[in-house]
Amino acid sequence: MMQTTHSTRTLGAALVTLMLAGCSFIPVYERPAAPVPASYPTTMPADSTGAKSAADIRWQDYFTDARLQSLIQLALENNRDQRTAVLRVEQARAQFDIQRANEYPTLNGIGSFTRQPSTTTGKYGSVWQVGAGIASWEIDFFGRVAALKEQALAQYLATDEARKSGQISLVSAVASGWLALMSDEELLDLSRRTLQTREESVKLTQLRLDNGISSELDLRQAESLAQQARATLAQQERQRMLDENALVLLIGQPLPDDVRSSLAASRLAKATPMQALPAGLPSDLLQHRPDISAAEQQLIGANANIGAARAAFFPRISLTAQLGTVSTELSGLFKSGSWAFSFAPQAVVPIFDAGRNQANLQAAQVGRDIAVAQYEKSIQTAFREVADALAGRATLQKQLEAQQAQAKSDSRRFELSDLRYRNGVSSYLDLLDAQRSLFASEQALVLTRLQQLQNQVTLYKVLGGGWSAAADDKVATSSHP
Repeated sequence: MMQTTHSTRTLGAALVTLMLAGCSFIPVYERPAAPVPASYPTTMPADSTGAKSAADIRWQDYFTDARLQSLIQLALENNRDQRTAVLRVEQARAQFDIQRANEYPTLNGIGSFTRQPSTTTGKYGSVWQVGAGIASWEIDFFGRVAALKEQALAQYLATDEARKSGQISLVSAVASGWLALMSDEELLDLSRRTLQTREESVKLTQLRLDNGISSELDLRQAESLAQQARATLAQQERQRMLDENALVLLIGQPLPDDVRSSLAASRLAKATPMQALPAGLPSDLLQHRPDISAAEQQLIGANANIGAARAAFFPRISLTAQLGTVSTELSGLFKSGSWAFSFAPQAVVPIFDAGRNQANLQAAQVGRDIAVAQYEKSIQTAFREVADALAGRATLQKQLEAQQAQAKSDSRRFELSDLRYRNGVSSYLDLLDAQRSLFASEQALVLTRLQQLQNQVTLYKVLGGGWSAAADDKVATSSHP
């Protein structure tokens, strides 16, 4: 009999311990398989032996131009989108702290004075009360509160990963904008030189016409080319202003005077080179892309929501307790015999809710399916972005070399056409055609070089450039809960 009683007590104690520890209805999380091939489709140059991955290279080490570094630093300090992202992280952390606090009881000080008639004599009496109490603390036997806390934590971590992704995009946008400004200055210089050459050609043709050597048709053709160059110059000036406005928005303030003054002499061909980046495997993106990590945290949060929705089918147990002193006189509050204690647990069992709990559970399950699709889409998008950048790396150098050869040939062609025209061997149409070809090929050379450099910036970005470099994080890793 004693042994049976002892066994019963042991079982009861175990059940109480289990209830106090709580249980969880959150489904076991399994990371979905990456819906992308195991390798990239593009034939690429061999990766550099021992080269760091883009995620491990700080932006200061990748973009080594001092002027560009200063602009990136200004953007990180002043860009309003980045500032908003940092504040959203702080807001998400506060929301997590609020949800985490729900696991613990809230102790409140209580003081009250009541004056009411007696139910027997009808005379008015006073009741003074002072104490401390716990109001409706939910004891999380079935893990509902814990599931909501897990969802808030995942939301906080997702917001922080989104901030990191925004920072990578901002750094890359500033670098691309800086390169675009350099190309604008180079194209402006080219347009000015071309316009000057064509204006001189107009003067020369007019002189030849005055001396009966040339025709009015040659003069009008020369004037047409000069006006074309003037229109192109105006277009380049407008594009230069637009690109500067875009960069100013990114850095959050006007361009520094020293940076602006140095632009005129800048040439893309002399831009500080960026180091080679190994592409790695598509599976590496899961660790190196903060936008993918953010999507996975959203999926984890959606998974936790299912646990909270499942727990809603079970009783919700809350506790209200109060300890204090009660007296009909203010002076008697703390006298012997005035102390009082109340303990009021309550269990609310769902019986009929017109399908609300079931609908909430279905909504949570569908929400998880949506999060899975979004997570898979983020991986596919990252794969496509890297594949595109690698395709550019594999072909742009060849394109640039061909463009350089074409510009060299067109330059020599123009020299020969000019010489032949001056000696009366070829027509003015040949010279004009050579001028047009040279101008077009020189413009194309600048734009191709810009495209190649911006592709290197893009490759750094899509490979998660600087993701592991925590030194630039506005929210320190140590602050994570």
